[in-house]
Amino acid sequence: MNPVIETRDLTRRFAGLTAVNRLNLEVFQGEIFGLVGPDGAGKTTTLRMLCGLMNPSEGQAVVAGYDVERQSEAVREQIGYMAQRFGLYADLTVDENMAFYADLFGIRMEERKRLLPELLHMTRMEPFRAREAGRLSGGMKQKLALMCTLLHRPRILFLDEPTNGVDPVSRRDFWAILYQIVQSGITVFITTAYLDEAERCNRLGLIHEGRLIQCGSPEALRHLREEACYEVQGCDHRAARNILQKIEGVVSAEPFGAALHVFISSRTSPEALTKELDQAGLGTASFRSITPSLEDVFIAMVRASESDDRAKEKPVN
Repeated sequence: MNPVIETRDLTRRFAGLTAVNRLNLEVFQGEIFGLVGPDGAGKTTTLRMLCGLMNPSEGQAVVAGYDVERQSEAVREQIGYMAQRFGLYADLTVDENMAFYADLFGIRMEERKRLLPELLHMTRMEPFRAREAGRLSGGMKQKLALMCTLLHRPRILFLDEPTNGVDPVSRRDFWAILYQIVQSGITVFITTAYLDEAERCNRLGLIHEGRLIQCGSPEALRHLREEACYEVQGCDHRAARNILQKIEGVVSAEPFGAALHVFISSRTSPEALTKELDQAGLGTASFRSITPSLEDVFIAMVRASESDDRAKEKPVN
């Protein structure tokens, strides 16, 4: 199966800052692909390059069979792009906003009569057709933005952190709509900083400081690390973290609610770490083996990457 989105060493620099660094991705038709990372990781820059809104400094991206740099107009005809702040008009109603975007896309009247009721039904926005966009809740505004983006039936839908700041119930509803969309064969490329939300994607790309750390299904990524993951309780977490981070064999030690989640390699053991914490006067800590979450895995990968970078920077005597 040929990918509908493919990047080869895609790179973007801004005045000496490398926002996206040699990104290689493949996304296939009918899947929900999530690009996941913290603020400043390069997610939005990647999305803008894939949509033909920004040229890469190096590398290449092909979307729906078109080169995004040389054939940007052809790319835009095949895609829908929903930015973090979509251009809704607050003083226009739901129906009026949709009519405005239908005019922009040049959608014929007979097509509108069929398509608009279908989108309103899918998003459960029928009761709010006459309400001004400025009076909609955050979740409803995102649904309206999504409907406007879908009006011209794009092959690929690009969504830039669409549920940022949206309440949990509206976020769940939004994802239910996305699942309906992909059933029709549309590919969804979504960026998010929420690791729990990333679980809903078919495949993920974990990005940090412009570099792709790993790519795969949520299930595969959770079991990717060779190190064992433990939940640590029964001691001063801040003090314990400071000690554990300095011990060889501890890949990461991060707060997680009222506990610590710790990845350790075969170079050490829970028994040895318990002894270290006890000798430091922190009392007896409890280590419990757990299956890591995506958040655990992502942080462990970032810490391991940072450790590798520091090792490379050390001068050779």
